[in-house]
Amino acid sequence: MVEQTSRGEIFVVDDDPAVRDTLSMVLKAAGYEVICFADGAALLSVARNRTPAAILLDVHIPGKSGLDILKELQGEDYPAPIFMISGQGDIAMAVGAIKSGALDFIEKPFRGSEIVGRLDEAIGAYARRQAESASPKFGSLHFPGREPLTRREREVLEQFAAGASNKEAGRTLGISPRTIEDHRANIMKKLGARNAADLIRIVMTAAQRAS
Repeated sequence: MVEQTSRGEIFVVDDDPAVRDTLSMVLKAAGYEVICFADGAALLSVARNRTPAAILLDVHIPGKSGLDILKELQGEDYPAPIFMISGQGDIAMAVGAIKSGALDFIEKPFRGSEIVGRLDEAIGAYARRQAESASPKFGSLHFPGREPLTRREREVLEQFAAGASNKEAGRTLGISPRTIEDHRANIMKKLGARNAADLIRIVMTAAQRAS
């Protein structure tokens, strides 16, 4: 029997043993190695020195919350995609986590096939972005007097300015279309755009100034 090559490590953080067991079983069946943690402190001690393929981080865990752990990991700059796992009542908190650098959120209850599909997309998209190695085209644009965009917001803006739909942008970046919509709303708010056409005008004006 030929041993299956590992597709990488997934760190799972959840205080519910049943959730950890289920995710471990599903992800191992998909070819991933899985390391489970019951709290954020245990994750931090490993994640600072060892980079997984992705992290699944529950919002509600003992001690520091998932959001606190995300901030300590500096999610926006962490070298692997981080998903927040949230219950139906935690969606506002999960959206806040995205602003703090989480790639996306996965709602409970979830299907194993959905988790694997979302992880496959996110890890693949992350690898493609790393391979391109170039900064997003709008990374250096300056919008005078406006709140700066995060790196992920710049990536979403790049997709939007290229004419991609929410679904297409989500596929490219490994993010759900719903989260793309949240990023787009934040971008428009930060840049003071009234609608999509206004946003494109602001971006093109900034690009002309930069050239």
